[in-house]
Amino acid sequence: MKKFLIFALGAASVVSLASCDGNTDPSKTIQFWHTMGANLREVLDPAIDQFESEHEGWTIESTQVGSYDDVRDQTISYIAAGASPDLVYCYPDHVATYNKAGAVVDLNDYINDPEIGYTAEEIADFVPGYYAEGSVYGSDAMYTLPFSKSTEVLYYNKTFLDDFGLTDILLNNNDEDESKHGIPTWDSVYEVAKQIKQLQPNSTPLGIDSEDNFFISTAEQKGAPYTSATGEHYLFNNDQNKETVQMLKDWYDEGLLETQTTLTTYTSSIFVNQTSYMSIGSTGGATHQKPENSLFEVGIAPYPQFKLEDGSLSKKAISQGPSLCMLKQDSEEKMKMTWTFIKDYLLTTEFQAQFSVASGYNPVLLSVYENPTYQAFLNAVPGPNEDINNNIAAKAAKTSSDMSEYYFVSPAFDGSSAARDAVGQLVVNVLQDTYTLDQAFINAVRSCTR
Repeated sequence: MKKFLIFALGAASVVSLASCDGNTDPSKTIQFWHTMGANLREVLDPAIDQFESEHEGWTIESTQVGSYDDVRDQTISYIAAGASPDLVYCYPDHVATYNKAGAVVDLNDYINDPEIGYTAEEIADFVPGYYAEGSVYGSDAMYTLPFSKSTEVLYYNKTFLDDFGLTDILLNNNDEDESKHGIPTWDSVYEVAKQIKQLQPNSTPLGIDSEDNFFISTAEQKGAPYTSATGEHYLFNNDQNKETVQMLKDWYDEGLLETQTTLTTYTSSIFVNQTSYMSIGSTGGATHQKPENSLFEVGIAPYPQFKLEDGSLSKKAISQGPSLCMLKQDSEEKMKMTWTFIKDYLLTTEFQAQFSVASGYNPVLLSVYENPTYQAFLNAVPGPNEDINNNIAAKAAKTSSDMSEYYFVSPAFDGSSAARDAVGQLVVNVLQDTYTLDQAFINAVRSCTR
């Protein structure tokens, strides 16, 4: 039977949704630690039930461990105690930390297995940028498989921009090269922001939720060094990145933008009440960009890009969201069954379709986009008496699917999370005049190497 067990792991309070019949065999119990709430467990639990019914004697102990950082911290503690879970939600920097203890399974051994592994066609079904995340650790090892992903997009007040003829400017629809149509550039964002400020002097035209994602994404778009998984790790103190941060500083001084830190809350809060007209945020948080009572129609466009010297667009956007990491166990049989649960139950087209609809996150398999369940979600259109933005999560998912070739993941190493924190704080320090541009970069590198 299914029952909830509440217990403490270190300092965190954890809810375990386990299969318990009083006769559970620990040697055949797979511990899966994640962050899923009740709505997502409604999708996960049937997959667990199916696995258990098809593999007699085996149990999946599904445990919600707070936040992603809570999963990381508890996993580190349990690795140190020699009692690590079998399967965990993870981000790349988490995996790099786990592997300092040599605790992570190289999935290549299973992926390439002729009996239980993937075929070339099955590997090709993964969204390439998501699959590539598993090997960003400076070696040939494959330490993770993607589970659910998001990226960042540009939400905009379509009603307002349409009324003042700004939508086509924002989306480069007047560019002679039709391949650029529908894709904002940083130049077009700036041009529209300036015009909004003239029309609405008391407004903040643009909100940027994540300072660190802005820094990392624009560095990738310019081909500017950020970090390296090997050798000297912290490479972001360079003229290209300084130029970008100075650009943002100039916009901030003109009153054209706020970030989550400078605003002290998510910038969606000023977007939904029309004191802001453009908002850069996660596709996973699309519903937070929805105003009440159809106040205005929300448009969604890809993440803004730089126009390169040859006239092309950079077309880079960050990939986020949890992947799956297997941790080493004494039992080869248990690791094989954990792999089976991943491949045959969590990374199937049907499961991914259902999970993506429930979560609002992007599916990691290309075949999901042809799945009837997901197609119905993507193509949902609000009825005549419904809120015009009721399909905002689907619109965000559709926009992100058009960006499938954009995705990148930064190098992962023990300390890569420190770099992320440092560059985010660097941006804030420059915007708020806490330090000069040069000193902010110097301080950021120092904070990573202390």
